[in-house]
Amino acid sequence: MELDGRVVVVTGGTRGVGAGIARSFLAAGAEVAVCARRPPDEPVSADGRQASFTPLDLRDPGAVRDFFDAVADRYGRLDCLVNNAGGTPYRLLGEGEAERHARVVELNLLAPMTAALAARPWLGRTRGSVVMIGSVSGTRPSPGTAAYGAAKAGLENLARSMAVEWAPDIRVNTLVLGMVRTELAHLHYGDDAGIEAVGATVPLGRLAEPADVGDAAVFLASDRARYVSGASLLVHGGGERPAFLNAATANKES
Repeated sequence: MELDGRVVVVTGGTRGVGAGIARSFLAAGAEVAVCARRPPDEPVSADGRQASFTPLDLRDPGAVRDFFDAVADRYGRLDCLVNNAGGTPYRLLGEGEAERHARVVELNLLAPMTAALAARPWLGRTRGSVVMIGSVSGTRPSPGTAAYGAAKAGLENLARSMAVEWAPDIRVNTLVLGMVRTELAHLHYGDDAGIEAVGATVPLGRLAEPADVGDAAVFLASDRARYVSGASLLVHGGGERPAFLNAATANKES
C-alpha cells in the first residue's frame, strides 16, 4: 500500500482521528496537506516526514476552492481527499435552538460536500478518490447528538451518489467509525476507568486508535482498493453487543 508520489488532503487533520489519518498517509509515502481552523500544537509528522498545514474554514466555499487550487499548484497533483473534519458537542434536541443544530449539519455534511466539489477537478485528473469519515451514529439512534447522527447518515448516502456520478474517474468510499480513543475521549467517556469500561463493551475489547482509522483510509486510497467504490467500511471493532442480550434471563452461561 505504498503511496509514494501521491498527494493527499486530510481535513481536520491537526489532532485526534485526523492527525492519525495524516500520519498513516505520511508513513505510506504520500505527501500530506492538512487543514483546520486552528493550527496543530505541534507539526503532524511520521517517519521523519511532515504534513503541511493551512488554516481553513470549510464552511467558506471560496476559501475551500482556493485551498485546493493552491495544493494542486504546490504539488502538481491531488490523489485523495479525506473528509475528516467534523464533530459535535453533546446536546439534546430540546436543549438547543434549530440554528445551533443546523450548524452541526453544516459542518458534518455540507462542508464535506463543499470540499469534495472543490477537489473534484484535480482528483479527476489522477483518477483519485474521496474517503468520507462517517460514524455509527449515522446508522443507529444518536441521543444527545441527533443532528450529528443525521448528518453522518446523509454523508454516507452522499458518498454513494458521488461514487455513481463521478465514476469511473473518481472512487468515493466511507469509513464508518465506532468509538475512537483520542485526546478528547474523556469528554465522551469520562476518566481512564470510564474509557476502559466503554472499551470493554466492544467485541475486540478496546476503543479504536487513530492509527487504526488511518490504516483503513490508506487502504481505500491505494491501488489495492481499485475496484472498491460506493462502499461503507465498518471500523468499529465488531460493533456493540445488543443490550437485550444482557437484560434477558434466558440463555445465560452458567
